[in-house]
Amino acid sequence: MRVTFDRDTCIGMYQCVAEWDAFEKDLNDGKADLVGSEEESEDVFVLEVPDGEELDAKFAARTCPVDAIEVYDDDGEQIV
Repeated sequence: MRVTFDRDTCIGMYQCVAEWDAFEKDLNDGKADLVGSEEESEDVFVLEVPDGEELDAKFAARTCPVDAIEVYDDDGEQIV
């Protein structure tokens, strides 16, 4: 399972931070950061979800008010 995060779309509500430790606040930019991720394209970051954190990743995506977070299964199908 992997997560993509469109940081440009992020509006800094930080609901993802409350749901999953992989996100943290960047108060300088007023946006969240996806810790340990790699930049896939400009302002889009990707992270493989560690075992046992799948539910947290899904909750983080579901709570994002602007849908900046997407979750994909191992076959590349978007599930959130």
